[in-house]
Amino acid sequence: MKIAVINSRLDPAGCAIRGRLLELLDNPGGHPCRHGGDTLVFLETDGRLIYEEGLDARADADLILFISRHTSIQALPALTVHVTGNIGSAEYGGAPRTLARAAPAWMHALLRECAARAPAGYRVSYEVTHHGPSDIETPSLFVEIGSTEKEWRDPAAADAVAQAILAARPSATITLVGFGGNHYAARQTAIALASRGAFGHIAHSRQADDLDEEMVAGMARKSDAVAAYIDKKSVPKATVRRLEALCGDLGLPLLSESDILGLQDLSWEGYRALAACAGAAAPGSRLHPHALAGTGTAASFEIGADLLEEALKTDKDRFMADIAALPVAHLTSEEGVMLPVFCTFARYQPQINHDLITSCVKIIIRNETTAVEGDCLVIRRIRFDPRRARTAGVPAGPLFGRLAEGESVTVGGVTITPAMVSICSERIIRVPGLERYV
Repeated sequence: MKIAVINSRLDPAGCAIRGRLLELLDNPGGHPCRHGGDTLVFLETDGRLIYEEGLDARADADLILFISRHTSIQALPALTVHVTGNIGSAEYGGAPRTLARAAPAWMHALLRECAARAPAGYRVSYEVTHHGPSDIETPSLFVEIGSTEKEWRDPAAADAVAQAILAARPSATITLVGFGGNHYAARQTAIALASRGAFGHIAHSRQADDLDEEMVAGMARKSDAVAAYIDKKSVPKATVRRLEALCGDLGLPLLSESDILGLQDLSWEGYRALAACAGAAAPGSRLHPHALAGTGTAASFEIGADLLEEALKTDKDRFMADIAALPVAHLTSEEGVMLPVFCTFARYQPQINHDLITSCVKIIIRNETTAVEGDCLVIRRIRFDPRRARTAGVPAGPLFGRLAEGESVTVGGVTITPAMVSICSERIIRVPGLERYV
């Protein structure tokens, strides 16, 4: 892969990063050199990078990497990553409503490497799409040091960025476009640092109302995005609904933060297959993958609703811990209630079905008074009955609590035991082949 590393001679941060890269590569002349499997070519311009045009032909590379300074009125030490273009007007180079081609996987890798190496006190983040050049069809990105002269000339910052560039290796990411948030795309940054979600173009909240179908389609196309994310807390609900409709019309899936974090090692094709399976099995449900990886033929199955209900009521934390280690996805209703419907890849289905039923049965037996009668699990619960206690002459108050906790009390010289003021309820759950799960 040929990577063109471009800086401006006017820019102290870009010059500092370039200088440190050449030192690390032991290449003081800046000639093309090899690093790993990549060829790095160093280019310098005389003007500001945001006004450069025609770089595809001049760079003749597979990836264009701009090294630059970042300026902000907040004057916070920062290392930032972003792609270029203009979602609206062109105030800082490029053309209006024109986007450069993004390199989401490289941006993701550089963001994470910068975060691992940032000097103390430096914030690491994406930036939204906001300046030129915008005519680049070669995948490209900016990596910057901000936000004042002090940071631009900070050797530790230049070293961190240079080291990050040399260490960055794109992985199997899920490419996304983002809508909403401030200039530093806080939620998108947090998602990328915690998951495989890799953002290309990101629109600021103040631009969200101006997005139309053409621009949303362009953002997705120039990012090679398979899905979109909306920072719903940063834009009005009406805007969220409009963006959802635009993405729906374009066939661009929308993922929530929990969706992206939940992808873990699933391929995008695997996730889409499971999501489609969930939608068919329980329309309107939400998919929550666990230890699933790769792809496969998706399959759904059900376990007894009454069995799952009892297990969750008895020890939900234990059940969730059990399924966390299994290659399965559980489903929840729109209200967030877990459904007795699960999705997995067909090759896992028989074993997962057995494991889930086993978990439910063992949780109930371990924590409740139960009996096994053939294929029936009989659950008996004894509970304090206030009506019986009052009939026995026990006044409401602290004595009720003592009886409920299993302690005998004395009222008017008469001893009242918990058994005297309790009732027994019984629930029978049929589990075909129950002996296999006990």
